[in-house]
Amino acid sequence: MKALLEKLSLKDVNSGACTGPDGWIEDPSGKALVSYNPAAGEPIAKIIQATAVTYEAVVNKAAASFKTWRNIPAPKRGQVVRDLGEALRELKEPLGELVTLEMGKIKAEGMGEVQEMIDICDFAVGLSRQLYGVSTHSERPGHRMYEQWHPLGVVGIITAFNFPTAVWSWNAAIAAACGDTMVWKPASAVPLCALAVQHICNQVCADHGLNGVFNVVIGSGSEVGERMLNDHRIPLISFTGSVSMGRHVAETVARRLGRTILELGGNNGIIVAEDADLNLAMRAILFGAVGTAGQRCTSTRRIMMHKSIAGELADRLVKAYKQVTVGNPLNDGVLMGPLVNERAVEDMFAALETIVNWVPQAGGPGRGGRVHVAPGAGDGRRWWRFEALHRADRPVHPAPLPVSRGRRPDDEFPSPANYPPGPRPHLRRGRAGSSGIRRSDPRGVPLLQLRRRDVDPLTGTGHASVIRAARQSPRGSVYFGSERKAVL
Repeated sequence: MKALLEKLSLKDVNSGACTGPDGWIEDPSGKALVSYNPAAGEPIAKIIQATAVTYEAVVNKAAASFKTWRNIPAPKRGQVVRDLGEALRELKEPLGELVTLEMGKIKAEGMGEVQEMIDICDFAVGLSRQLYGVSTHSERPGHRMYEQWHPLGVVGIITAFNFPTAVWSWNAAIAAACGDTMVWKPASAVPLCALAVQHICNQVCADHGLNGVFNVVIGSGSEVGERMLNDHRIPLISFTGSVSMGRHVAETVARRLGRTILELGGNNGIIVAEDADLNLAMRAILFGAVGTAGQRCTSTRRIMMHKSIAGELADRLVKAYKQVTVGNPLNDGVLMGPLVNERAVEDMFAALETIVNWVPQAGGPGRGGRVHVAPGAGDGRRWWRFEALHRADRPVHPAPLPVSRGRRPDDEFPSPANYPPGPRPHLRRGRAGSSGIRRSDPRGVPLLQLRRRDVDPLTGTGHASVIRAARQSPRGSVYFGSERKAVL
């Protein structure tokens, strides 16, 4: 492990803030943060976190450097990004191993993450010669009009633990090509990956005589994160994390009229139709759920399958899961490593307990249907079958109720219990009303809709997009129709 750290210029104790090749900041008031190997529970190294004073020094340097960096021609900025990509190629293996060591994803995923960094650098190099603007004719004789895109300034990048290096590069490579400087606050669970990347950036910047373009500041959310969100010197915050935290980021930055890029968590489901290729479906489900130990925003969390293939698909999944090797992610043959820390393990078991307690008793009413609890094939497995009870002669809720009736705009798919009191709406043929889209088949058979709703929380207005529309026949089978859209 020590040899790996030395390859990436890391020490037993590291400074948690840097503004360039000669810009490592020693903060005597900073608290020590210990980075652990989640596979073994052993400490890897320490980082001295930044305080408010150090944060100010980093942002001031980034803001001052922006005035120079923005005036360098874009193709020359692209050359710096190109050299960064080459430096990442040279250190792909040790950096990928560090991602595996500190975060816990398997080695192939760690290497793949560094490759994503290299790929985005290649993309940004081309982008540096394609910062186009539109040229149009003017109504005034002898004049023309054109647009030219200008850099924003200092970009704040706040990344999550599950992709400790790649997400930074998706932002940083493009921001650098566009003429922005940046301040990176990585997740506290994976600080060493950020420091290793900063050392690589410093090598490249030293060759070009640059300082203050790529900056890093490691600290707690209260000490560093909140300051970034409220800092008027940072016009754009790019945040990756949970939906709840993303909502806080968006609201805080919007109050100062700043901009945000949000990459948040998901609740992803896979729909398996009656005629699906079950072998392909099984592999997709398994990879989506097992990859990064299920800690991705794109991880598979739910399966919605036709009842005629449910048993066979479940059997295939059980068989496939038995072949997944769980262990030290640095070892060959391991397909799934550990969760990132003890809190993640506790959250997983709490979620499992919530699921078990949430499922109604066998034969009891479920959310919009009836739940059947079936025993597994002698392996302790249980699975739940939800049967829709909506019929053509019964009212359904194809869309959420409007904000004006007490609905929260962020609850996209509520249970019936979440609807406000009062009479339930009935289907109205071919109309997009204030409650969303309500449609009926010409035969009076309801259309079941999987939809996305975008609502202005202040005015309650917005638009709804029906992602897929499913038509229900009188016998209860479902088939998909075309995409539909409507304006509220």
